[in-house]
Amino acid sequence: MTFYRVHLDRGRNAYWAMEEESEELYETAQVLLDPETGSFTDEVSQRLEYVGSALLVMDRVTLDPSWRGHGLAAVLACEAITRLMAGCRAVACSPGITDLSSRRLTDRAEWDRVTAKIAQGWESLGFRPYRDNVYLLSPASQDLEEQRGALRQHLAELSGFWRASVS
Repeated sequence: MTFYRVHLDRGRNAYWAMEEESEELYETAQVLLDPETGSFTDEVSQRLEYVGSALLVMDRVTLDPSWRGHGLAAVLACEAITRLMAGCRAVACSPGITDLSSRRLTDRAEWDRVTAKIAQGWESLGFRPYRDNVYLLSPASQDLEEQRGALRQHLAELSGFWRASVS
Protein backbone atom coordinates (compact mmCIF):
# COMPACT_ATOMS: atom_id res chain seq x y z
CA MET A 1 0.00 0.00 0.00
CA THR A 2 1.19 3.47 -0.83
CA PHE A 3 -0.42 6.52 0.71
CA TYR A 4 0.51 10.18 0.43
CA ARG A 5 -0.40 12.81 3.02
CA VAL A 6 -0.55 16.11 1.18
CA HIS A 7 -0.42 19.16 3.42
CA LEU A 8 -2.37 22.02 1.91
CA ASP A 9 -1.36 24.56 4.53
CA ARG A 10 2.43 24.39 4.71
CA GLY A 11 3.42 27.17 2.32
CA ARG A 12 4.22 25.10 -0.77
CA ASN A 13 1.55 24.83 -3.45
CA ALA A 14 0.26 21.25 -3.06
CA TYR A 15 -1.07 21.15 -6.63
CA TRP A 16 2.41 21.57 -8.10
CA ALA A 17 4.03 19.36 -5.47
CA MET A 18 1.71 16.53 -6.52
CA GLU A 19 2.50 17.19 -10.17
CA GLU A 20 6.22 16.81 -9.42
CA GLU A 21 5.73 13.55 -7.50
CA SER A 22 3.86 11.42 -10.06
CA GLU A 23 1.41 11.43 -12.95
CA GLU A 24 -1.21 9.67 -10.81
CA LEU A 25 -1.00 12.28 -8.04
CA TYR A 26 -1.10 15.06 -10.61
CA GLU A 27 -4.31 13.62 -12.07
CA THR A 28 -5.83 13.69 -8.58
CA ALA A 29 -4.60 17.26 -8.01
CA GLN A 30 -6.19 18.39 -11.29
CA VAL A 31 -9.58 17.19 -10.06
CA LEU A 32 -9.45 18.33 -6.43
CA LEU A 33 -7.09 21.29 -6.08
CA ASP A 34 -6.92 24.85 -7.34
CA PRO A 35 -3.62 25.31 -9.22
CA GLU A 36 -3.33 28.94 -8.07
CA THR A 37 -3.68 28.30 -4.35
CA GLY A 38 -2.91 24.59 -3.94
CA SER A 39 -6.04 24.30 -1.78
CA PHE A 40 -9.22 22.38 -2.43
CA THR A 41 -11.38 23.93 -5.13
CA ASP A 42 -14.49 25.72 -3.89
CA GLU A 43 -16.65 22.88 -5.23
CA VAL A 44 -14.65 20.24 -3.34
CA SER A 45 -14.59 22.37 -0.19
CA GLN A 46 -18.39 22.63 -0.22
CA ARG A 47 -18.67 18.81 -0.27
CA LEU A 48 -16.40 18.30 2.75
CA GLU A 49 -16.76 19.08 6.40
CA TYR A 50 -13.79 20.86 7.90
CA VAL A 51 -12.11 18.26 10.10
CA GLY A 52 -8.53 18.96 9.05
CA SER A 53 -6.57 20.53 6.26
CA ALA A 54 -4.60 17.68 4.69
CA LEU A 55 -5.46 15.36 1.83
CA LEU A 56 -4.72 11.66 2.16
CA VAL A 57 -4.30 9.92 -1.19
CA MET A 58 -4.52 6.16 -1.35
CA ASP A 59 -2.24 5.81 -4.35
CA ARG A 60 -1.65 2.10 -4.68
CA VAL A 61 -2.89 -1.13 -3.10
CA THR A 62 -1.26 -4.24 -4.51
CA LEU A 63 -1.83 -7.79 -3.36
CA ASP A 64 -0.02 -10.92 -4.38
CA PRO A 65 -2.17 -12.61 -7.06
CA SER A 66 -3.05 -15.53 -4.79
CA TRP A 67 -4.65 -13.13 -2.25
CA ARG A 68 -6.71 -11.17 -4.79
CA GLY A 69 -10.47 -11.53 -5.12
CA HIS A 70 -11.18 -12.23 -1.44
CA GLY A 71 -11.94 -8.69 -0.24
CA LEU A 72 -8.65 -8.49 1.62
CA ALA A 73 -7.64 -5.17 0.03
CA ALA A 74 -10.72 -3.46 1.49
CA VAL A 75 -9.99 -4.87 4.95
CA LEU A 76 -6.39 -3.70 4.91
CA ALA A 77 -7.21 -0.33 3.34
CA CYS A 78 -9.86 0.33 6.00
CA GLU A 79 -7.35 -0.27 8.78
CA ALA A 80 -4.66 1.85 7.11
CA ILE A 81 -7.01 4.75 6.34
CA THR A 82 -8.38 4.72 9.89
CA ARG A 83 -4.86 5.10 11.26
CA LEU A 84 -3.67 7.67 8.71
CA MET A 85 -6.65 10.01 8.24
CA ALA A 86 -6.32 12.08 11.42
CA GLY A 87 -5.96 15.73 10.42
CA CYS A 88 -7.21 15.08 6.89
CA ARG A 89 -10.20 16.79 5.36
CA ALA A 90 -10.49 14.19 2.60
CA VAL A 91 -9.21 10.81 1.49
CA ALA A 92 -8.97 10.29 -2.26
CA CYS A 93 -8.32 7.36 -4.55
CA SER A 94 -8.65 6.43 -8.21
CA PRO A 95 -9.87 2.84 -8.47
CA GLY A 96 -8.15 0.88 -11.16
CA ILE A 97 -5.65 -1.75 -12.06
CA THR A 98 -2.03 -0.95 -11.32
CA ASP A 99 -0.48 -4.39 -11.77
CA LEU A 100 -0.29 -4.81 -15.52
CA SER A 101 1.71 -8.04 -15.33
CA SER A 102 -1.43 -10.18 -15.52
CA ARG A 103 -1.99 -11.45 -19.04
CA ARG A 104 -5.63 -12.26 -18.27
CA LEU A 105 -6.61 -8.59 -18.50
CA THR A 106 -5.94 -8.19 -22.19
CA ASP A 107 -9.67 -8.39 -22.96
CA ARG A 108 -11.41 -5.01 -22.50
CA ALA A 109 -14.53 -6.59 -20.97
CA GLU A 110 -12.43 -8.39 -18.34
CA TRP A 111 -10.48 -5.18 -17.66
CA ASP A 112 -13.75 -3.28 -17.12
CA ARG A 113 -15.13 -6.05 -14.87
CA VAL A 114 -12.06 -6.05 -12.62
CA THR A 115 -11.94 -2.24 -12.48
CA ALA A 116 -15.64 -2.13 -11.51
CA LYS A 117 -15.01 -4.72 -8.77
CA ILE A 118 -12.14 -2.62 -7.39
CA ALA A 119 -14.35 0.51 -7.41
CA GLN A 120 -17.11 -1.44 -5.65
CA GLY A 121 -14.64 -2.43 -2.92
CA TRP A 122 -13.63 1.19 -2.32
CA GLU A 123 -17.27 2.29 -2.38
CA SER A 124 -17.98 -0.26 0.37
CA LEU A 125 -15.59 1.75 2.56
CA GLY A 126 -17.49 4.99 1.91
CA PHE A 127 -15.59 6.37 -1.07
CA ARG A 128 -17.92 8.14 -3.47
CA PRO A 129 -17.26 8.94 -7.12
CA TYR A 130 -16.45 12.60 -7.55
CA ARG A 131 -15.11 13.25 -11.05
CA ASP A 132 -12.73 11.76 -13.64
CA ASN A 133 -12.33 8.48 -11.71
CA VAL A 134 -11.35 10.28 -8.50
CA TYR A 135 -13.27 9.03 -5.49
CA LEU A 136 -13.59 10.92 -2.19
CA LEU A 137 -14.10 9.80 1.37
CA SER A 138 -14.82 12.31 4.10
CA PRO A 139 -13.16 11.46 7.43
CA ALA A 140 -16.24 13.02 9.05
CA SER A 141 -18.43 10.33 7.50
CA GLN A 142 -19.31 7.33 9.64
CA ASP A 143 -19.24 4.96 6.63
CA LEU A 144 -15.68 3.80 7.23
CA GLU A 145 -16.17 3.13 10.93
CA GLU A 146 -19.45 1.33 10.30
CA GLN A 147 -17.77 -0.97 7.79
CA ARG A 148 -14.75 -1.64 10.00
CA GLY A 149 -16.48 -4.18 12.25
CA ALA A 150 -17.87 -6.13 9.30
CA LEU A 151 -14.49 -6.07 7.58
CA ARG A 152 -12.73 -7.32 10.70
CA GLN A 153 -15.25 -10.18 10.86
CA HIS A 154 -14.54 -10.93 7.19
CA LEU A 155 -10.81 -11.04 7.94
CA ALA A 156 -11.44 -13.49 10.80
CA GLU A 157 -13.44 -15.69 8.43
CA LEU A 158 -10.71 -15.55 5.78
CA SER A 159 -8.17 -16.52 8.43
CA GLY A 160 -10.33 -19.47 9.48
CA PHE A 161 -10.69 -20.68 5.87
CA TRP A 162 -6.94 -20.34 5.35
CA ARG A 163 -6.15 -22.28 8.55
CA ALA A 164 -8.57 -25.03 7.55
CA SER A 165 -7.04 -25.30 4.06
CA VAL A 166 -3.47 -25.73 5.34
CA SER A 167 -4.38 -28.21 8.06
